[in-house]
Amino acid sequence: MDILKTARCISTPFRPPPLIPHSRLANPLPRPRNFRKCRNMCAASNSDTILKWADNTSKKEDGYGDLKSWMDKNGLPPCKVMLNERPSHDSNYHSIHYVASSEDLQEGDVAFCVPNSLVVTLERVLGNETVAELLTTNKLSELACLALYLMYEKKQGKKSFWYPYIKELDRQRGRGQLAVESPLLWSEAELQYLTGSPTMAEILGRAEGIKREYNELDTVWFMAGSLFQAKAFPFEIFKQAFVAIQSCVVHLQRVSLARRFALVPLGPPLLSYKSNCKAMLTAVDGAVQLIVDRPYKAGEPIVVWCGPQPNSKLLINYGFVDDDNTYDRLVVEASLNTEDPQYQDKRLAAQRNGKLSVQSFQVSVGKEREAVLDMLPYLRLGYVYDRSEMESVLSSQGPICPVSACMERAVLDQLAGYFIKRLDGYPTTLSEDEILLADSNLNPKRRVATQLVRLEKKMLIACLQATVDLMEHLPDDSSLSLQLFILLLASTSDIVLNLPILRRSEINEQVIGIID
Repeated sequence: MDILKTARCISTPFRPPPLIPHSRLANPLPRPRNFRKCRNMCAASNSDTILKWADNTSKKEDGYGDLKSWMDKNGLPPCKVMLNERPSHDSNYHSIHYVASSEDLQEGDVAFCVPNSLVVTLERVLGNETVAELLTTNKLSELACLALYLMYEKKQGKKSFWYPYIKELDRQRGRGQLAVESPLLWSEAELQYLTGSPTMAEILGRAEGIKREYNELDTVWFMAGSLFQAKAFPFEIFKQAFVAIQSCVVHLQRVSLARRFALVPLGPPLLSYKSNCKAMLTAVDGAVQLIVDRPYKAGEPIVVWCGPQPNSKLLINYGFVDDDNTYDRLVVEASLNTEDPQYQDKRLAAQRNGKLSVQSFQVSVGKEREAVLDMLPYLRLGYVYDRSEMESVLSSQGPICPVSACMERAVLDQLAGYFIKRLDGYPTTLSEDEILLADSNLNPKRRVATQLVRLEKKMLIACLQATVDLMEHLPDDSSLSLQLFILLLASTSDIVLNLPILRRSEINEQVIGIID
């Protein structure tokens, strides 16, 4: 009798995060001096209307001193940085610009201080009560507002005050310092580099969120027709602008909501992100400044902290992966079987112990063993029937189940099988990834994707090793009685333990169940 079988699960294991950022403004903001011009914001549907990430500027016009010169002329105080460039991997695109130290710097030095007059925030953009109301009623996110504002400014061409900054964003094409765009802009073939990774589902979910954002613009056209003309640009162009703004927006702390999301010239994508850096762009009186957290030699690129984000978010938001990211993590999701006759009892027992009927477990890099130990009490719940045992297995600590050693082996076998199946979902092995990364001519998108899946595999292998180590602490006779235990369990109850599995050909959730 085949008592171990798989079935499709209802819920998805890796739920894409909400589109960021999504906080809302509570009150209308002051009207900027030139916002009345927004009446013609989307008056045309050609490529000049929006931030089209195409290299349509001449190299003479696009000299890399332009942005800095514009800032100097418009109130940028003396600073200790300059703009350098590195070649692009694609000869069709301009080289990448980056902020570098113009002199030797010491920890604690102020690298630059950009006045608020050179910073784009919602406070500058939203001078119209109707648009502010759209935010408060969840009709439009901050990123969409910033994207629409720069689309309008793009249409003004050289008449726009922001023309040099927009020209720099055009040049960068939403690329990070590794010259790679967010996978939100990759082709279907390029997304296959991420086969087996839960990041694929996150990307698809985020893309759907951007599509919903675009669809909400119908409400904007209806509610603010005097400001925006209906359906003035296609979705693909909106997505390009949205993703580019996402890659360079700065989240300022301890400021009003109207200033929290800012576009700072000399900030990203010109700055390099690093997860182990402590330097941050911070709001001070009338400006945004950067204090460096380490010494620099003249000409070295300046790095800033990217926040406590896993590598999947770094890739989606900024187009890079950090091998030294201490905030990297995976998610394992398990759920109680709703068809179990004792489902309600187990659900209540789980709630009393701080767990849900669908429970997510965070697996942080370097703490894989701790994550496995955290999962075990919940997983044991799927194998018990007595109410008192439900409480005891949930409150137990350590690798040995207080109910039965053979039950513990069944749980560990199932968990090990999950990690093995998940590793099998990747088309390459860890050693094959290492060979790919050693190729200096590897396509940059393939490189960052390979970096990501390689780090995911390392965490999964560490989880598998921790599970196997726990098995070695079980009594030897527990393996001999395991088959009899499973047969007995299958004949007395229909209990299914649901765990997500990513298969090579598709992204879905499976369950490994013990059923009759």
